[in-house]
Amino acid sequence: MLSCVLGESSRVCRALFAIMSVAIIIPVFNQLSYTRKCLESLRATGYDQNSTIVIDNGSTDGTADYLLTYPSLKTIHNSTNRGCAGAWNQGVKANRMEWNVVLNNDVVLTKGWLEGLVRAAELKGLNIVSPAICDGDLNYDLPAYAGDFVSKMASVMRSGVVNGVCFMVQRRVFERVGYFDENFRVGGFEDADFFVRAKHAGFKLGTTGRSYIHHFGSATQKAIKATTNDYGPEHRAYFRNKWGLNWPKRRWIRFRQQLILVWWAANERRRFGHSLNEKRTSSGVRYE
Repeated sequence: MLSCVLGESSRVCRALFAIMSVAIIIPVFNQLSYTRKCLESLRATGYDQNSTIVIDNGSTDGTADYLLTYPSLKTIHNSTNRGCAGAWNQGVKANRMEWNVVLNNDVVLTKGWLEGLVRAAELKGLNIVSPAICDGDLNYDLPAYAGDFVSKMASVMRSGVVNGVCFMVQRRVFERVGYFDENFRVGGFEDADFFVRAKHAGFKLGTTGRSYIHHFGSATQKAIKATTNDYGPEHRAYFRNKWGLNWPKRRWIRFRQQLILVWWAANERRRFGHSLNEKRTSSGVRYE
């Protein structure tokens, strides 16, 4: 704030004010070790935890006690698992910020990740924006890799696509299309459904190379499937019926998406040595 008073560039001032208008929403269900890594990385990036909302979906592994060690966090405790859509809606309704970041708990954040999302939204006029994401084991020097990645990929954007692992939403999107559909009771397709609704309403979506995070890989969803009914087939059928996705439409959409993703990944790797979606496997890095 002082830099703005002293006359620093209006761009920097706008970025500072924008970051102050961001709430971070993190639903958790057990998986305490991942939640610990996530919150520690959030604290290390210097983000104001007073604007972070953690929704505990009925954890039984000591998560509630651990969250007490972060008194600045706003926490919501559910007696039962309300699923991703229900928890996300609780978080969005519990604040009045201009932007809401919906974040999985099985991620590790890197320096400048939030600033990168805000800057990309500002430059490209995005209403929903996701960072570049690497999936898999955290078996590499994340800070060094992230720094190199962003320095090379800051100008790269994939238009029209975002990732449910982490996405920042402008509040007016919720005001226009509504909240997440809680008919997706546990998890699965509630993010895709919301993105389709946003697109149909004319909002702009994109994934940016200005921000980079690591994702261990659906830890919470795997835990839910291990302890509750598998709602995957039910959610899939509901999503398809809601959007009239018969077999020919699904085949065409899948073919088109795969073709675009292959082109994006190949072009990004050829030009910059990275891709906005990367996956670490036992045989190396896969560019997606």
